[in-house]
Amino acid sequence: MEEFLRVTPSSDYMNPLIQQKVLQLKNQSGDEIDYIKRSYLFVRDEIPHSWDIQAKIVSRTASDALKNKTGVCWVKSCILAALLRANGIPSGISYQLLTRADDESDGYMIHALNTVFIKDLDKWIRLDARGNKENINARFSLDEEHLAYSIRKEFGEIDYQDNHADLDQRLEEILARSDNILEVRTDFEF
Repeated sequence: MEEFLRVTPSSDYMNPLIQQKVLQLKNQSGDEIDYIKRSYLFVRDEIPHSWDIQAKIVSRTASDALKNKTGVCWVKSCILAALLRANGIPSGISYQLLTRADDESDGYMIHALNTVFIKDLDKWIRLDARGNKENINARFSLDEEHLAYSIRKEFGEIDYQDNHADLDQRLEEILARSDNILEVRTDFEF
């Protein structure tokens, strides 16, 4: 579990902005599950997905997303992981390969979501804080997944069902060299 609790360059939870948000969420929470839910809802609802608001700014880390008040799913997964890890809750990142359009005609993209270890239930769950909009309704649940995207195998989409301790290095590199998040493309598989 240690690797799912550590500070990483992407999930930089020792940053004062993250620490301030952790304290605020802790003060509002009744217990650990309530803290997880509040953290999830904060990231899902208060940090808009860059594509949804057409924000060109590139948030590269959890603290960037908090400062910029926007990020793509890769960075939104980092901020949720940071908020949870800062409170001693193991969290990781899981990926999906999705089509960019309603079919495979425009290629594929990598979508990131979170894994969270629930100590009281002794199990890992997945939460998707991408942000809701028309046709996307991700929700918090301890019992069954309510993710942003359903996999369409007929188009070659893949749900990796994986659990990584940090953002994939290839995604970090894409963010590092990007000046406009709306121009970012990923056309590789895990």
